[in-house]
Amino acid sequence: MSKRDYYEVLGAAKGASADELKKAYRKKAKELHPDRNADNPDAEAQFKEVNEAYEVLKDAEKKAAYDRYGHAAFEGGMGGGPRPGGGGFGGGQGDFGSFSDIFEDLFGGAMGGGGRGGGRQRASRGADLRYNLRVTLEDAFSGLQKTINVPTSVQCGECNGSGAEGGAEPTTCPTCSGMGKVRATQGFFTVERTCPTCSGLGQIIKNPCKVCSGTGRTQKERALSVNIPAGVETGTRIRLAGEGEAGMRGGPPGDLYIFIEVEQHKIFERDGVELHCRVPVSITTAALGGDIEVPTIDGGRSRVKIPSGSQSGRQMRLRGKGMPALRGGGSGDMFIELAVETPVNLTARQKELLREFDELSEHNNPESSTFFSSVKSFWDSMKG
Repeated sequence: MSKRDYYEVLGAAKGASADELKKAYRKKAKELHPDRNADNPDAEAQFKEVNEAYEVLKDAEKKAAYDRYGHAAFEGGMGGGPRPGGGGFGGGQGDFGSFSDIFEDLFGGAMGGGGRGGGRQRASRGADLRYNLRVTLEDAFSGLQKTINVPTSVQCGECNGSGAEGGAEPTTCPTCSGMGKVRATQGFFTVERTCPTCSGLGQIIKNPCKVCSGTGRTQKERALSVNIPAGVETGTRIRLAGEGEAGMRGGPPGDLYIFIEVEQHKIFERDGVELHCRVPVSITTAALGGDIEVPTIDGGRSRVKIPSGSQSGRQMRLRGKGMPALRGGGSGDMFIELAVETPVNLTARQKELLREFDELSEHNNPESSTFFSSVKSFWDSMKG
């Protein structure tokens, strides 16, 4: 019986693009799959016919030959087309490749643990590490160079990371021939699984290194010098490339991430690049005015003029005396907040002078006068 035209088998037009052919193939394969056509005895043969057609048309060279010569292109030694009987599931890579195109559509995932393009994984990248570093506000202001000790995995010096005794190279796994996966036929299907001998690495070590037990790495505490830039804040992350754990069997190392935590300060409170400082002043200085000295984060001092009649909560700005911006752009400001102190533990003479002062201060407290005037109006309205 003569073979049907491959385009007709797939339900695609001649000259269809690769994407159109693939779409048509998937549709037909899902439609004719034997598991979905248990009552159709011809389903398996039709499914194989679809697979055979796609095996030819998905290959650019075979497709060109077929478009020119038809089925004759693969008869009499004219080409290397599919095997007679077309597209079974126990044979070569090409047959399996076509079937894997629809496996995800039919079952919602890759075959076994590998899936398409799985491949072997001989050397794996090392894990990234996190290190929490606490610094003072002064250090965050000026920046510093700090040495930290990080416990981590490093490349084994005995086997140079290979995992084999004496640094010998691992050998190809005899079970999977280095592919890291094996195939097993289960009825109509060929299922791909991770190789049980090499655990998917594609290689085995006959004589594991006694120092690292074949992993290619050992535990060690490393001393690293870290540059902490000026302006860091709590949550700032510094990345040290290649300073994480060593990879398995000579794989590349991971990275080290340093997370900064800036300690609270006894004098200054930080808000981004701004600093706030609450400064107590005597009731006399607040009333008469005067000069005070305030500390700055760089360890210096600044003189601040207090205007007469200053109240608690009044803020004064010192420009450029805040924190530096992390990525340049100058420094923030420092804000002084006045806290007018009420004297305690007064002597008899001090109390006498304050009572005399209070008698003479009837018109010197504008806020009190305004407040109590509002209170009197409130009480009068309540009576009404």
